Amino acid sequence: MEAASPSYLLIVGGVLFAVLNVAAGLIWMERRMLALWQDRYGPNRAGPFGLFIVLVDTIKLFFKEDWIPPFADKPVFVLAPAIVVVSVLMGFVIIPFAPGVVVADLNIGLLFFLAASSMGAYSIILGGWASDNKYALLGAMRGAAQMISYEVFMGLALMGVVLLSGSFNLREIVEAQRGMWYVIPQFIGFVIFLIAGVAETHRLPFDIPEAESELIAGFHSEYSGMKFGMFFIGEYMGITLISCLVVTLYFGGWLGPAFLPPMVWFVLKTFVFISLFILLRASMPRPRYDQLMEYGWKILLPLTLLNLMVTAAIVLINK
Repeated sequence: MEAASPSYLLIVGGVLFAVLNVAAGLIWMERRMLALWQDRYGPNRAGPFGLFIVLVDTIKLFFKEDWIPPFADKPVFVLAPAIVVVSVLMGFVIIPFAPGVVVADLNIGLLFFLAASSMGAYSIILGGWASDNKYALLGAMRGAAQMISYEVFMGLALMGVVLLSGSFNLREIVEAQRGMWYVIPQFIGFVIFLIAGVAETHRLPFDIPEAESELIAGFHSEYSGMKFGMFFIGEYMGITLISCLVVTLYFGGWLGPAFLPPMVWFVLKTFVFISLFILLRASMPRPRYDQLMEYGWKILLPLTLLNLMVTAAIVLINK
């Protein structure tokens, strides 16, 4: 086997470093943006503008008692938080951040993303089941049903982009958008993908698996210390991953006017959608669980199938 080139190792290390630091920085960004949106103070004492709040939280998690309930299934209990982090990090492998800046330029990139993201459901269901706690198990069952259901709509919404570009390769999908971003011909697909992405990351208003007012903290009720921290960081990495995919699939990826480098365009577009994820938390009420599932199967599924059929018909007519 050939050794990896230094440039490839630099890309891998750079992507890993950037993703983990962005996930940590989003803790501060979310608190500041929610405070601004709700007209109150955010973190402002730990360091300039409260920037050291991330360091304070990290130190707190490291020094909290790392407790495992005596009735828990210990190996599975420990493994569950690691699965969510690994599954999200695998999703970043196929993201083209700029021309030539991608960890793996796979011809089946979108299929790889769907396969990797589906692994996140194991983290939730195993975490709730291994805790041997009725509230945690209820949250896990809710979370698994939600994630599996909305993955269906997410996958079908992506097929419109695949039909237009003729490829599962994300780099080729970006290149195919030089004439027009796919958000215009695939606006319905974009909206459905975004809604499914919010549900996949179980963020408000779709935070049903961990609804504090109903289920304490859902599937991670029994977790503490860095095990809880891994669930927390996994959520923020999931927000970043979905935002990167929305930009790549519907908003031209790194494409933009030449006065800024491609990487800068990609980062700017991504942070717009990260901000949207955060502001949804400050402005949307949480639906009931039955309403959430009803939205998916009675509204999103027919819309997704309609969008797919119309797109396929247009592609066939234009051939």
